Amino acid sequence: MALDKNQIAQRIAQELQDGYYVNLGIGIPTLVANYIPNGINVVLQSENGLLGMGPFPIEGEEDADLINAGKQTITTLPGSAFFDSATSFGMIRAGKVDLTVLGAMEVAENGDIANWKIPGKMVKGMGGAMDLVASAKNIIVAMQHTDKAGNSKLLSQCSLPITGLKCVKKIVSNLGVFNVTDDGFECIEYAPGVSIDEIKQKTIGRLRISPHVKEVSI
Repeated sequence: MALDKNQIAQRIAQELQDGYYVNLGIGIPTLVANYIPNGINVVLQSENGLLGMGPFPIEGEEDADLINAGKQTITTLPGSAFFDSATSFGMIRAGKVDLTVLGAMEVAENGDIANWKIPGKMVKGMGGAMDLVASAKNIIVAMQHTDKAGNSKLLSQCSLPITGLKCVKKIVSNLGVFNVTDDGFECIEYAPGVSIDEIKQKTIGRLRISPHVKEVSI
């Protein structure tokens, strides 16, 4: 049984450390806000100008004026701060963000990431992704391991336009958890019911299995 989107977010939430400033990208990463562990105090930053995001609002209690960078309604916590995009990107470019969680269409074995453009599809632009991958101290990717046709998205090299070079540190996919090392992808955890053989078959880039590999625990 592969991990679903919420389980991927739950697993990534285990990577949070007390005192972190964290930016959550569009898609699966936004769900991490719902699973911050008890006893951990982190500050969620949104590049549209907000520090101190809370979990998603309960249905019926949404405030249309409170949105994240993906235009989803959000909640704020006591002490939250609002500011303009220039200030927000000043924080990012100054290296004030400890951890960024992003989605991706492709990740290469050396840590390159492609997450903004699909040839033939209209997009408005890269958004803040390029600044985030260039400036954050740690990049974790939340993604499906394969595309809809079953093709691997963990590759020897990206085929889509690159967002950032050699920046991804860890990947949490529906099949498991992978460190990005000098020797390629290192599988450190596998999803319940997912075999190591399946992970090997669905990973094109260089892959090694950690001698301490274990099942994902959520």
